[in-house]
Amino acid sequence: MIILEDLLYTEEHIWVKPDDRQEKAVIGITDYGQERVGAIASIDLPESGDEFVETDCFATLENSIGEVTELYSPVSGRVLTANDQLIDSPELINEDPYDDGWLMVMAVAQPQELDDLMSPDEYEKFVEELKIKEEEELEDEDDALEVMEE
Repeated sequence: MIILEDLLYTEEHIWVKPDDRQEKAVIGITDYGQERVGAIASIDLPESGDEFVETDCFATLENSIGEVTELYSPVSGRVLTANDQLIDSPELINEDPYDDGWLMVMAVAQPQELDDLMSPDEYEKFVEELKIKEEEELEDEDDALEVMEE
C-alpha cells in the first residue's frame, strides 16, 4: 500500500493535494481505495464548473464485475478540470492512482475544511485498523460457517 507524504486523506480513501495557498487542490483515490474497488472498468467524472459541498458524491467508479462505488468530495468547491483521459483509460486509476490516475482539480471554497483531513500517518493508522477489523469480521464469519456445518 502506497501512502504519499505530501497528501491529505479522507476515511473514504480520497487523497487531496492542496497548492501552497490552499486555493486549489488535486483530488484522487488512494492506492488502498483503488485496491478495494478492484479493476476499474469505467468512471463518471464531474465537469468543469460543477460545484460540490464537502461529502457530496462527485464521481462514480464501476469495476469489472459491475459494482459501482461512489466517491465523495473531501472539500467544498468548484471543479476546475477533470482528468478526461480516464474516460477512455479508467485503468490508469489502478495503475497509477497518484499521478496519471488523478480525478479532478478543484478550487477550494473553504480552506479550513482541509484541516479536517488526515495526515499520511493518521491515514496509515486508519487503514491498518480497518484491515484488522475486516480480518476479525472474516474470522467471525468463518467461525459461524463452521458452526452451521456441524
